[in-house]
Amino acid sequence: MGYGSYSHEAHEALTRARSAASPAQVFKQRECHPLMNPKGVKVRESRDSADHPASLGIVFALDVTGSMGAIPQALATQELPHFMKVLGQCGVKDPQVLFCAVGDATCDRAPLQVGQFETTAELMDQWLTWSYLEGGGGPGVQESYELALYFLALHTAMDCKERRNRRGYLFMTGDENPYPTLSRHVVETVVGDRLDADVKVEEVVAELSKSFVPFFVIPDPGRRRTCEARWRELLGDHVLCLEQPQDVCHVAAGAIALSERLVPGLDALGAALETAGADRERVRRTLRALAPLAPSAGNAPTTPPVSGVAPGTSGKGGIVSAIKRLFSS
Repeated sequence: MGYGSYSHEAHEALTRARSAASPAQVFKQRECHPLMNPKGVKVRESRDSADHPASLGIVFALDVTGSMGAIPQALATQELPHFMKVLGQCGVKDPQVLFCAVGDATCDRAPLQVGQFETTAELMDQWLTWSYLEGGGGPGVQESYELALYFLALHTAMDCKERRNRRGYLFMTGDENPYPTLSRHVVETVVGDRLDADVKVEEVVAELSKSFVPFFVIPDPGRRRTCEARWRELLGDHVLCLEQPQDVCHVAAGAIALSERLVPGLDALGAALETAGADRERVRRTLRALAPLAPSAGNAPTTPPVSGVAPGTSGKGGIVSAIKRLFSS
């Protein structure tokens, strides 16, 4: 997927037309859309084309449990065109965006929903607004983030990686911790894959990091206490703590620009954000959120060990041994 041309004007028109709409008016699904059901999906593809010869796969995996509905609403009614405008201002040529919706596999009807990589404003908007905002989630401090990470690690294919050895980008929003282990029973029920064993979340992250530069985005300071420490164990400086939820698109675009070395530092990024139309206070908030990332940014072709687990490490319970039958059948 990822064909067609992007129009910022068309995208702004879409969001402006619903700027005053309620979440129920924007997100009309009352169950998982059949085309976003991940069960049986072999792969979601981000591919080059004549119009887009340097495609870059970008994923927003949005927590849609009860406490996190503000971010999907902000993207659909105002913010997503800003993300695309900042990318263009910074020189990202051919972004292709995929939306996932993430819940809790222990209690939700739709713990994972997955769209397609798209280039046009209309199709990005379609998959975003087809997401079912279930508003559930469990009573504890965990959601099934690791299930989404697994799907993206094993069921995506991107030309940026396969042709140019450049990883795509993942921005997962949330305010809780992942489960420590990905249950093979959950994977079979939701995705349809049959694993040999459960898989530790560290091993899922290591496998994911072969193809994606992953970030976990916490929406505001009040929710950092619940989950920041655990996600920093998994992702280090790639945990981005916002001051306001609506800053997610500017922060995500800035993280890509820094990682791709399209701007030399935070001052240059701030200038690009202002040129793209961000007001000074939003620029300041964005740069504060990205300050820990700036010194270490870089989309390196090789992936360092994550949480002490070397990418691709096999062994009892490891992701390689667990999935080996998927590729031998």
